[in-house]
Amino acid sequence: MTHHLNAEMKACIDECLSCYATCLSTATGHCLEMGGEHTQKEHFTLMLACAEICRTSAHFMLIGSPHHKHVCRECAEICSECADDCERIGDMQECVDACRRCAESCRRMAA
Repeated sequence: MTHHLNAEMKACIDECLSCYATCLSTATGHCLEMGGEHTQKEHFTLMLACAEICRTSAHFMLIGSPHHKHVCRECAEICSECADDCERIGDMQECVDACRRCAESCRRMAA
């Protein structure tokens, strides 16, 4: 049995994969270079968790799992938290924007 990816789901997968790449590269590049608050355990762990839940959400949608709604709901929550924390620390606008776009798209998928 094959599943059909509608346009909204395809867009959400794209946002999730973009956020995954942005959070991971920002954490392992920018944050490690900056040090200080950027590498404090709570913030750094949140960024890695955000990247991973985004990748997982995309995966669940790509394989057609009905559980994607639960994963997307959690993804939206973590992305929002990550966006807020990156904004608080500053100098990570690309990450903030990617997280907010992903959170909004995942909220629609979870509905």
